[in-house]
Amino acid sequence: MREFIVEADGGSRGNPGPAGYGSVVRDAASGETLAERAEFIGTATNNVAEYRGLLAGLRAAHALDPDARVRVRMDSKLVVEQMSGRWKIKHPAMRPLAMEAAAVFPAGQVTYEWIPREQNKHADRLANEAMDAGGRGEQWEPARSAAESTAGTTVAEPEGPPGDVGAGAARARAALAFAASAKGSARSAKAPAGSAQAPAGPGEREAADIRAARNVASAPPDLGAPTTLVLLRHGETPLTPLKRFSGSGGSDPGLSEVGRRQAELVAGVLAARGTVQAIVSSPLARCRETAGVVAARLGLEVGIDDGLRETDFGVWEGLTFGEVRERHPDDMNAWLTDPEAAPTGGGESFAAVARRVAAARDKLLASHAGRTVLVVSHVTPIKTLVRLALGAPPEALFRMELSAASLSAVAYYADGNASLRLLNDTSHLR
Repeated sequence: MREFIVEADGGSRGNPGPAGYGSVVRDAASGETLAERAEFIGTATNNVAEYRGLLAGLRAAHALDPDARVRVRMDSKLVVEQMSGRWKIKHPAMRPLAMEAAAVFPAGQVTYEWIPREQNKHADRLANEAMDAGGRGEQWEPARSAAESTAGTTVAEPEGPPGDVGAGAARARAALAFAASAKGSARSAKAPAGSAQAPAGPGEREAADIRAARNVASAPPDLGAPTTLVLLRHGETPLTPLKRFSGSGGSDPGLSEVGRRQAELVAGVLAARGTVQAIVSSPLARCRETAGVVAARLGLEVGIDDGLRETDFGVWEGLTFGEVRERHPDDMNAWLTDPEAAPTGGGESFAAVARRVAAARDKLLASHAGRTVLVVSHVTPIKTLVRLALGAPPEALFRMELSAASLSAVAYYADGNASLRLLNDTSHLR
């Protein structure tokens, strides 16, 4: 079994302020650099940037070999202790990131080790390069010196889902005003709010991180306009009242007559509110039809994001829950208890869906900062967005009701916080 070392770092120039992360994946046996990741993430806190660096490093390692053992080395004692399970995660911005990181590899395949800051220079350099690029309104690319220092190795592309080439640049443009105020700050990404330089040593820096995590209420409030995702489940299809599995691998049904009427009703209420500024839909027919009805009423175009599609339920497509229980009892039990378990026949696990939905969410937040976006999707993706916003465990998916043509809403702030504003509202259908 291969073994990787993931070194990750993140920082914020202002805490919260312009932030970025860096991570590197090495072969544990040879020390060879296998992948680098770095990204400017807009305005965030040090700790959120640290978690984003960890998540990017784990995903890069997983792309290289999902069966490998991974040793994570970070100079953030907060992240190491929380991911090791010794400290509780109380900050609402960090809980969903920690859950996403924990879901990349199976439990027991990843270990965590704290290292002094001096031993984490590679990841620290990448984080600073990403923030420097963001300050110039550019997207991070591997520096020539980094490529030369890892001659003969493969340098991976910057972290981001397919089609997300402009996301880093969009976040960079949104934070240019903050970058100007950071010109006089120290090169280090670890400076606390109001300071021009980082704590003198790793112990002092860790103490600052821990105090920040334990005193969330004392952090300055984020006063910027949030990015609001209004989450609309598509209207009813012929399969909906039959309660049959209908995912992305089935017959792709369109709306029924009831579903089209529901779409008209939700379009009316959204037009009356007048807050939606953009519409993005799953590529599946029932969502595109629902989004099209709303878009025609609001005078907007519909964008398509494949990350918003429903789960692929494998051979369960078109079956009822009872039929699956009868035909595939072991697979059903595993699916209900293990987020990494997939439906029979090559379906998607909840963990896999969460990863692509989180990537779609991040892309939307980057390209629509400060706006209200209507996201037309399905049961699992919408519940997943709500679960991640709340920092709830995967089993929370089974504890939410989401009706056809219902509206939910989550507001996302520049400091990494998220707020659930609405869940399963169907008042417009009555």
